[in-house]
Amino acid sequence: MAPEAVVFYVLASIALVSAVMVIWSRNVIHSAIYLVLTFFCVAAVYVLLRAEFVAVVQVLVYAGGILVLFLFAIMLVNLRDPLGSRLGVHATLSGIVGVSVVGMILYVYSTGRLARSLTLGPPTTGGGGNIQLLGDALYRDYLLPFEIASILLLVAMIGAIVLARQKY
Repeated sequence: MAPEAVVFYVLASIALVSAVMVIWSRNVIHSAIYLVLTFFCVAAVYVLLRAEFVAVVQVLVYAGGILVLFLFAIMLVNLRDPLGSRLGVHATLSGIVGVSVVGMILYVYSTGRLARSLTLGPPTTGGGGNIQLLGDALYRDYLLPFEIASILLLVAMIGAIVLARQKY
């Protein structure tokens, strides 16, 4: 077996176990730490796939920004009041949604549509590779959704700060 395959299987195993521990952990802070470990393992898999830019974005955006927002939300939520009797309903609905998502993924994988949609040709622009293609697509074709997402994130951040300041 190739060394890259061994590294991939180790990283994938760690990512899967830590993702399961995010769900099973009773302590919310421990769940956040497991989530960081999952993000770093996924970033390492991107490095194995020679997508270094996506790996750096994975670490900066998810392990940095999203996790900070996640921990900020944990601080705002009253953790002394658990779900109580609603936990069974939430667990049942989550199980149904999870099984249906896995079923859809398996269906798409078995029909081969995923492999056809992921095949990309060589870069059409001069010498920039993946990063140049990503930048061109992001700032030419998807500029409006990119700006809308940035404005929504800014509004959410300001709203979280306003809610946090009202408590003190």
